[in-house]
Amino acid sequence: MRPYLVLLLSLLCPSLHAAQLTLELGNTSRNWQSAELLSHPAAQDIRIDDDVSYKKTMQYRAVPLAALLAGVKPDDHLQAVAEDGFAAEMPAAPLLASGPAKAWLAIEDPNKPWPPLSNGKPSAGPFYLVWTNPQAGRIRPEQWPFQVASIRRLPPVAERFPALLPAATLPSDDPARLGFALFQKNCLACHRLNGAGDAQFGPDLNLPYNPTEYFQPAFLRRLIRDPQSLRQWPQAKMPGFSSAVLSDPELDALLAYLGHMATRKHP
Repeated sequence: MRPYLVLLLSLLCPSLHAAQLTLELGNTSRNWQSAELLSHPAAQDIRIDDDVSYKKTMQYRAVPLAALLAGVKPDDHLQAVAEDGFAAEMPAAPLLASGPAKAWLAIEDPNKPWPPLSNGKPSAGPFYLVWTNPQAGRIRPEQWPFQVASIRRLPPVAERFPALLPAATLPSDDPARLGFALFQKNCLACHRLNGAGDAQFGPDLNLPYNPTEYFQPAFLRRLIRDPQSLRQWPQAKMPGFSSAVLSDPELDALLAYLGHMATRKHP
């Protein structure tokens, strides 16, 4: 086949080409091809009810994520990086658990591509971290990264990015400390703060200004709950955080952390 025709087909039909997932879990790195994962001994067909990304029931060919995490321990910390720069920070323990909430790596078959996430957008493939029985583990939407390109074992967020830490003088029960934990789970996948973080997706939430500095409190809460109710544009990507995902007390704590960090700007 002529080279220019191969290039044209690759542009028009990307599903013809298998994808690659990189695992960096310590001193070694392993690249998995789609075909290898689809035929993995632990691969099976699973059903996901109320899929976070597709908002409906989906069927996937998937491998239990724990089967791919050789050498990873429950107290380790992992980061899943998507093709668009989304960087999900996740403790390893839930990913290694056999249940009741169980993590799976869904693999898109190049010959049977998944549907697009919405009009004009690609699918959630080639690799998508999904969960069965997620309610049992209080799994949050940011723990469902799609279009995953790599999974890495890294030191915890607090060690890698001290600029994110609240003041050491805060009492142990200060709401800002809980807010810091919630920020890691719900915000750090898309946003940096004080320039700290690995995400390449959304704006920094402290530099040059913190949202608590320019939003009235009621509107900031509304933005977090339902971004599209405040401002709409075709490329908007921020999801809303319902009370089922982020309770009112948790939202209070998250805002306490953001307000506290507005006084701790580190260029």
